[in-house]
Parts: sequence; C-alpha cells; structure tokens
Amino acid sequence: MAERPGEPVPARVVERTVLSDHLVRLVLEPRQEWTSTGVLDEWVALRLPDQFQTRYYTVRAARGGRIVVDVVVHAEGLVTRWAQTDCVGQDVGVSAPKGSYAAPEDAGWLVLVGDLTALPAIARVVEETTDLPGRPRVLLEVPAGTRQSYPDLDEARADVTWLEPPGPDESALAEVVAGIDWPEGPGYFWMAGESAQMREIRRHLRRDVGFGTDRFDVMGYWSQGRARQTRRVDPRPAHERSPE
Repeated sequence: MAERPGEPVPARVVERTVLSDHLVRLVLEPRQEWTSTGVLDEWVALRLPDQFQTRYYTVRAARGGRIVVDVVVHAEGLVTRWAQTDCVGQDVGVSAPKGSYAAPEDAGWLVLVGDLTALPAIARVVEETTDLPGRPRVLLEVPAGTRQSYPDLDEARADVTWLEPPGPDESALAEVVAGIDWPEGPGYFWMAGESAQMREIRRHLRRDVGFGTDRFDVMGYWSQGRARQTRRVDPRPAHERSPE
C-alpha cells in the first residue's frame, strides 16, 4: 500500500470497541505518514485486506498518531461484516483525508442535523467548536438507546434533540429541517444523512430559506434501498474465506 501518490497507507487496527448494536469503534494506527486536514467533518476511504473497493468513513478523532473511526452496523456491507469480527491486529488501507465543513467567520449560530452516520462528525464539531456566542443546536435521528451508548457527544456543549427514525433504513429528516425555526443573523448549517433526503433539503435551503451556498453544507452519506455489493473482480474478504 501507498506505493504511489494518493494510494492508501497501511494502518493497523489497535483497538475495537462495540459501542452498541449499531456502532463499532475502531482505533487505527497508521504505519506510514498520515496527516489530518483538521477539517471537522473530514473523512477517509478504508480498504480492507485483500480488497480493491473502498468505503468512506468519518474521522471521529485524529490525535496521538491514531485515527478513530465509528462504523455504523448495517445488514450488509464489506466493512460492516469485517468490523464485527476480531479484526484487531489486521492492517487496512487508509486514504488521505478530505473534508468540507467550512463555517464562515461571521457565523453567529450553528445548527447540526444528521442520522447515525453523521453522529461521529457532529460529535467532533461540537467538541472542537469554541468560538460561537452560544451553544450549537443539534438534531439527531438515531436508534433508541444511542444517547446512552454513545460516549462522545457532550450535551453540556450543545442543545441536543434526540429523534427516532420512522423505521429501519428510513429517515424523516427532510420534514425535521422544514420545521426548523432559524436563528436571526448570519450562521452555518451542516447536515449529513440519506442521499434523497439531502437533495430535498438542499432545494429547501436555497429556495425556501434563502441560504447562500456558503451558509450550508448538506451531504448524502448513504442511499436508501441501494446496498453496495462486492465487485466480481474482488476476492471475498479474507475473514470470510475458509482456510486451505
């Protein structure tokens, strides 16, 4: 790995913690130089052992030479299956990070909205945002019990509303955002979740709310009803193969 510029660098899984039925935390230790962008929603592509495909994950934290990634457990998925095995000691490929969070300097308020896939980024934004006049407002659509099982979202630093999704792999965040009573003055809105919902929300923010594109960042992290399958050129993941 990392033989060419832009190639993933090898990183060893040094810790694995099951946070809940829906989240597994992995701590990775890069074995070559890897530098955080410092952007609060930065993400990396992970490549599993003996695989060609990658999957994107938010960097929950990057400090002390280690990368913390929280994996959402789905019914299917390469990383989902692998993260539920005893993967400590294995190497994965980790890409250079990229991020898009860019609150304007004059932002006097911050609203963060997302589902379970957005929770790691939102926790990091709340943790590292220190220059607002007031507390960020957070609206989270997550499975029951997440508030008790996720250790990182400091509710002393944010006004948090916990919402349950309407059903498995479903989201009502477009309706939630449509009902927001926006603060006065310049601010910043960040959101991530199901892709179709995000498209609807972008249109709402531009046409109905009147936000300029520098006042919000809305990203689709997953697509309802579309599971990513292993390509035919990919071997089965190493942890699923029978020993010869």
